[in-house]
Amino acid sequence: MSIRTPLAHVRGLGTAKDGTHHWWMQRVTSVALVPLVLWFAYSMLCYSRADYDTLQYWLSKPFNAGLMVMLLCVMLYHAKLGMQVIYEDYVRPEWLMHTLMLITQFVLFLLGAISIVAVLKIALAA
Repeated sequence: MSIRTPLAHVRGLGTAKDGTHHWWMQRVTSVALVPLVLWFAYSMLCYSRADYDTLQYWLSKPFNAGLMVMLLCVMLYHAKLGMQVIYEDYVRPEWLMHTLMLITQFVLFLLGAISIVAVLKIALAA
């Protein structure tokens, strides 16, 4: 006896075989974001009244620049995963869902590239 509906048998739809990976990646990025966001918030509180030269010196340290790039990458990937779940669950028709996912991935990639180049430009200018 199968628990699949007759409609699922007709359509031939089964498990996508990647839902677990997607779920795990959301959890891994969530856990990675906790210390990264705490580090970023603490750093910004410490340098809240600093001038540009002080922040440039802070970001020119390889540890800080590396953590900043890591924060950007993990944050944008986590946002991509979250938006994908929202689109898959709530957006119909299917062509609109795929279009929105492509637009979101493009925008997040563009934001990531611009952000990382900006961080590296500031970090390497010191």
